[in-house]
Amino acid sequence: MTTDLIIVLVVLAVTLALFVSDRLRLDLIALMALLALALTGVVSTSEAVAGFAEPVVLMIAGLFVVGAGLFNTGVADAMGRWVERVAGQSPARLIAVIMLVTAFLSAFLSSTGTVAVMLPVVIAIARSRGISPSRLLIPLAFASLLGGMQTLIGTPPNLIASTTLAQAGLEPFGFFEFTPVGLVMLTIGILFMVVFSPHLVPERDTPDGQGIPEGPDWLELFRDYRLDTELARVRVPEGTSLAGRNVVDTRLRSELGVTVLALDSDTSRGHKIRPAEPGSVIRAGDELYVSGHRERIEAAVARHGLEVLAWAPELPAPLLLIESLVPPRSRFVGRSLRELRLRGGRGITVLGERPSGGEPGPPDLDRPLAAGDALLLTGRAKSIGTLGNGVRDLVLLGAGAESQDRRRSHAPLAIGIMLAMMTAMTLGLVANVIAVLAAAVLLVLTRCLSMEQAYRSINWESVVLIAAIIPMATALDNTGGMDLAAKALLRLAGDLGPLALMAALFVFTSVLSQVVSNTATTVLVAPIALQAALAMEVSPYAMLMTVAIAASTAFATPVASPVNTLVLNPGGYRFADFARAGIPLQLLILVATLLVVPRLFPF
Repeated sequence: MTTDLIIVLVVLAVTLALFVSDRLRLDLIALMALLALALTGVVSTSEAVAGFAEPVVLMIAGLFVVGAGLFNTGVADAMGRWVERVAGQSPARLIAVIMLVTAFLSAFLSSTGTVAVMLPVVIAIARSRGISPSRLLIPLAFASLLGGMQTLIGTPPNLIASTTLAQAGLEPFGFFEFTPVGLVMLTIGILFMVVFSPHLVPERDTPDGQGIPEGPDWLELFRDYRLDTELARVRVPEGTSLAGRNVVDTRLRSELGVTVLALDSDTSRGHKIRPAEPGSVIRAGDELYVSGHRERIEAAVARHGLEVLAWAPELPAPLLLIESLVPPRSRFVGRSLRELRLRGGRGITVLGERPSGGEPGPPDLDRPLAAGDALLLTGRAKSIGTLGNGVRDLVLLGAGAESQDRRRSHAPLAIGIMLAMMTAMTLGLVANVIAVLAAAVLLVLTRCLSMEQAYRSINWESVVLIAAIIPMATALDNTGGMDLAAKALLRLAGDLGPLALMAALFVFTSVLSQVVSNTATTVLVAPIALQAALAMEVSPYAMLMTVAIAASTAFATPVASPVNTLVLNPGGYRFADFARAGIPLQLLILVATLLVVPRLFPF
């Protein structure tokens, strides 16, 4: 073993350990690994930065823009609403329809974006039918992963497996070459969840309408977040100490724990209701909508001479009360509510929070937010809607969750551009990367989304992660590490034949994908699978298809995939819930892969 190989293996081990620890961003870890390899001289400068010029990196960036175009024009929303119309009352049919539609969207869009669009729809369906959302959200997450197996662009591992073939001078996978295998896996997944999810997926939450007293909708949300809170409408009479002061100066929230949500002012043009912001000035005669513990509201009334007009009124029309989730890779992750200044900067108030895996309650303004945290928000529908645009910062759950900036009249254009892209890729009219970039540019030129939205839609962490981890594969190849790994695989499975090699690759890739990004896993494992296949003198297509399928079986832990993290909190799941449903499904897909893939891609 050479010195360079030892350096590469040490850097790889540290990189994987950091990936698993989840203490740093994945793209930062990959960049650190790139620098370590370059500074130790294991790879040259040109090799270190070569990943940023790889077509697969540009394709993935372009596909984020294509997906954003479909989201922004309401195509994905329309599919979600269609589910609600056709799902029916049967739980089995409901699961099957949700999984089918989710998988279809995920075959062409990012799995995280698909789940973000479908999540509020599925929760609304569950509540309207008196079903616990937890019964449906694990099937939703798994369907998005199974959907990624359907097409070349369904998930980055498919693109990476195809690119690995092209780099070896072999014909890459076609656009729909994944579809026959993917449909088998999707069928197995749907049948498995329809038959076994009642036994494997727990019922965690009390659905709407069961054990909940009659009352306004906001009361239910307050109870869900365990807020011993009431809403009141009070009048500010002449001469009160509040008149002429802004919301911050009143110190109602900082001293008494009473939050002013909205102000109703009598103007020359009639009543004007506006959400309360820190600088909003309270005038004599204004009616205030306030929330807080009843005794605290009563203390504020007594201190400032206010008049209580109503307890538990309906929220005024401009205000929206809605749950939201912090998605993985949101700009909110790692930042506190005080830092984000949602109220001052965006006119939004956070009334409650439910940390991922924790208990709900009032917000801790200084706690850094984490992926999967749930927040109870109030504010103007438009202000809240902007946070959910592009599914970047927050995923909005419930009525009013749709983005305010959907360009629905452009939906036919967006669909036509995507179909043209798929046709060009399927028929090989132009290089895949050119087809994707052309589609992204056309979506902007036809105003399906703006250039700013296009840039915001790109998950730069994923793009940089792939570009920066590619030199690791180069270093392993240069130093003989790939050959060493391939020989180890052959020693393990070589005497038992190519099926045993496929099984070993599937298990290794699938297990690694539970704790490491499936993108990074595929970048590292795909070249090893290629070399092992060539050394065994069998066709590499079956091996690389196996790696791609296995990389998408991130079912067993809530951190294995961003989609699992997204459904963790709304479903009230525990860590073991994913393993209980996910591991049997992984084993079924392993068996199906060994039976189906060799028939479609003979050795």
